[in-house]
Amino acid sequence: MAQQLSLFGLPEPEEAPVKPKPAAASAQSKPSPEPPAAYASVVLDIPTRALSEPFAYGIPESLANEVQIGSTVLVHFGNRAAAGYVVDTALDLGDLPGNNSLDPVRIKPIEAILSKPLFTAEAARIARWMSREYVATLSECLRLFLPPGGSPRVVKGDDGVWTVERPAVKPIQNRWVMLTPEGFDYTPPKTAVRQRQLIEALQCGPVTTRDLNLLYNSMSATIKALEKRGIVVVEERRAWRGCSEQTTLSSASGKAPVSLTNGQQQALAQIERARLDAHGDVVLVDGVTGSGKTEVYLSAIERVLAAGRSACVLVPEISLTAQTVGRFRSRFGETVAVFHSRLSAGERLDQWDMVASGTARVVVGARSALFCPLSDLGLIIIDEEHETSYKQGSSPRYHAREVAAEMARRYRCPLVLGSATPSAEALDRCRRGTYNGATWTRVEMPERPGLAVLPTVRIADLRREFSHGSRSMFSKPLMEGLERVVERREKAVLLHNRRGFAPFLMCRECGCVPTCNHCSTALTYHERTHTLQCHTCGSSWRVQPYPAPTSRCPKCGSRYLAKMGLGTQQIEDALHQMLPEDVAIIRMDADSTRGKDSHKKLLEQFDAADCAVLLGTQMIAKGLDFPEVTLVGVVNADFALKLPDFRAGERAYDLLEQVAGRAGRGDRPGEVIVQTYLPEDPVIRAVAEHDRSIFTDYDLDQRRDALYPPFVRLVNILVWSANRDDAQDYIGRIAKLLKRRWHAAAPDFLRAGSAVPQVLGPASCVIERAKDRYRFHLLVKSPVGYHVSDDIDACLKEVGSVRGVSVSVDVDAYDLM
Repeated sequence: MAQQLSLFGLPEPEEAPVKPKPAAASAQSKPSPEPPAAYASVVLDIPTRALSEPFAYGIPESLANEVQIGSTVLVHFGNRAAAGYVVDTALDLGDLPGNNSLDPVRIKPIEAILSKPLFTAEAARIARWMSREYVATLSECLRLFLPPGGSPRVVKGDDGVWTVERPAVKPIQNRWVMLTPEGFDYTPPKTAVRQRQLIEALQCGPVTTRDLNLLYNSMSATIKALEKRGIVVVEERRAWRGCSEQTTLSSASGKAPVSLTNGQQQALAQIERARLDAHGDVVLVDGVTGSGKTEVYLSAIERVLAAGRSACVLVPEISLTAQTVGRFRSRFGETVAVFHSRLSAGERLDQWDMVASGTARVVVGARSALFCPLSDLGLIIIDEEHETSYKQGSSPRYHAREVAAEMARRYRCPLVLGSATPSAEALDRCRRGTYNGATWTRVEMPERPGLAVLPTVRIADLRREFSHGSRSMFSKPLMEGLERVVERREKAVLLHNRRGFAPFLMCRECGCVPTCNHCSTALTYHERTHTLQCHTCGSSWRVQPYPAPTSRCPKCGSRYLAKMGLGTQQIEDALHQMLPEDVAIIRMDADSTRGKDSHKKLLEQFDAADCAVLLGTQMIAKGLDFPEVTLVGVVNADFALKLPDFRAGERAYDLLEQVAGRAGRGDRPGEVIVQTYLPEDPVIRAVAEHDRSIFTDYDLDQRRDALYPPFVRLVNILVWSANRDDAQDYIGRIAKLLKRRWHAAAPDFLRAGSAVPQVLGPASCVIERAKDRYRFHLLVKSPVGYHVSDDIDACLKEVGSVRGVSVSVDVDAYDLM
């Protein structure tokens, strides 16, 4: 084994084979194992629910000073090699949790250390809490705390040999050239032109060899010559990728205002109280759009940094624009690290290392930024806390708000939630005053700073427009509003939450709607590429709809395969036809923002235009601050209202209220025009009257009657398989076990004055088939405060696993489709 271990000691091995020895040879040559110096709890990096709990391994004397909590180690499990994460250590086996009855003789040793510690003991405890709370494997939860690119893994090759696979992403170094004390007094000969250029370039400070070569072509020989003479010195420093992002956006500045509004002062006072109390309390900043919540965050962070601690700021992915990042970096400089999906793997690694090294003390990013290795965390901020993007879509299906609240409790720091449309859960906890031992306080910010006021909202009734003979996608009020924007050379924002050209195609003769071959969803037509695309699995097909001569219905062969409904591409074409050529029309959706920095480039284009219309999906509704925008139009507000989801109304209200807040953020008043066929809906009325209670009172009554959050906890258990019968049978067994368990425990619930958890289903999902997999689910409604996850975990272990059948548990579920 000594030869094997030496492979792991190489500086940067690409692979380290772990070859099994013949049994006979092993028996002859293997000495009696040395007694362990200590013991470790190791979580195996094997993705299966059956191996979620840690296993005990011995720490050999040779590794006793190196194995720490957070280390990645090589172990043997059964007949295979495996990587694992150390989550606990102890001198005696009995001191490791859950290992009192184990025989020390049967404990296998740790064979090698694959990486230095990558997470702390507190991070391991948080991962264990997440594993229990969200019915996920502990290894999945621990991976959240690992650096981008992951840690070393053990994989099995085609030849059956287990090998160690190192992360492909590696740090990079820059070579810096600087003058020595003698160099400042050195005068090059008149004929030494290259030396003169180099000395002049270094007079203002160190410069990288890369920049010098860009300025003066190759300077390598000159640098070497002066280095030998002691005139310059060259040293290597870690390069931080992802820090050089620049923007021309006028609003990407975080300059502090002369004075704060009353609402801002009250919010800061509550945050400071929570910081000094150090109980992990939560402050909900409930401020209208444009009320200056970002300035509250910046001011609170300043106080935390002054106290020597660090801060984490979460924003929704779609709001993580150059504008947001620019504001934080303009206030805190290079101490800000940024995490989002548009960064390259190398950039993400360097931003993570900036945090781990203490170079960055403020992290701004999407939900994954919560797991950055900040030292002495002093403040967590979640902006737009109502956003569904804070819910993870794959295992572990955590909600960033809940994990942040647990972290705040453990680190004894405040959690600040900010929104113009707080979630029903956050408002309910503030009404109660406490939740899970923490105090929840709501602070209102009802006014905008300076002369800015909330925009006026007009409802354009599309039923009336149709009855008067209008067949345009734009109502008369919206067309007139756009004309006024053009006349005054202002800017407008148009929201339509459907990308593509048309939501679907339909045969006018037989009614056929082309659907995906792999999913039970209709295909969306994209005019630019003449393709039908599935937005569930990404498949696409070339198509020529009517009036193209090659248009054919896949069912009856008719030519009349027509475009139905509206997408952003179709609206973009209509705007080009309606508005003058000197009006910039910029479309932002998932199709136009695929490339790196595409968000930033489109927003810079909109910012620089003299007169422009920004058209897009929900990504334009949040995080944008353009004082020149005086008109916001919603092309069709009804899309989200009637979805089969109890949160449909809440999501629709959030989206409409947020996009309405893009108007009138400067000195000029703003106007919002909402086109709808449902003007009497509580969502539309609440937006029109700037009165949230019109919707929330109605919505809470509906949820209370039907037993939905915040009055219960909702769990969605999803099962999928290529075989429909296997999936249906498996979820039926889970439902049967849960019902039997809670039926037997019903007297205990009643004695405790609590309702008995309910099981609804199982039933087919709304999207019954996705990516060639049949999908069934069941819903569990449990009392608030009851730890339903333990019951579900026990039932899943009792059912066991079935080949070809997958299961996921979504605690506090948001997606029921």
